[in-house]
Amino acid sequence: MSSRWARETFGVLAGPLAEAVPACLTRAHERARGGHQGVHTQTLEAYGHGLHAVQYEELAAGLEHLPGATAVRLQARTVMIVADHVVHPIRYAKTDVPVTGARLRSVTGLRADLIRRHGPEPLQMELDLGLDEVEEQEVHPDLGQLPPGVGLVLVAYACSMDRGVMRLEWGSAELRTADRHLLRHHHEPLPMPAPGRPDVA
Repeated sequence: MSSRWARETFGVLAGPLAEAVPACLTRAHERARGGHQGVHTQTLEAYGHGLHAVQYEELAAGLEHLPGATAVRLQARTVMIVADHVVHPIRYAKTDVPVTGARLRSVTGLRADLIRRHGPEPLQMELDLGLDEVEEQEVHPDLGQLPPGVGLVLVAYACSMDRGVMRLEWGSAELRTADRHLLRHHHEPLPMPAPGRPDVA
């Protein structure tokens, strides 16, 4: 059953989305792991870069058939809009740690601008500590392809090549510029395949 937040955000699509998103990211992990095994590198570079690319591809393929879903290209990646919300994946950790500690690598760039522009209103104003502010006119140009009123749902997950998807949550968050921390307004877990079972498509 879908939660009240999910139903308020996605309406009748809440249930189908809650089932589709974990399956998509499980397939993304399997593809990235297969890519790593195919090139036989001693580092996890192939896995990490592969997962970054295929997470978007799998979400696009898994969500495109939902009623009203539309695809947009942001920084050469296909991102899905469902029920007037961008569904955006973030691999926030390689270990099984809570999503409340998630941070972005940078306070600039497409992902940071997406959260500032289409995420929730800040819970509180940041203190002026003399830090340089990100100038509004430097917003990533690809965001102009998004409708002005579209919202943002972050799909945050912890994943490693050996353990697969360990944690998976969705919700909303604001970006705290001072420390790159994602301050969660709402987050809730999505179901994952049971431990010890092969991932299902």
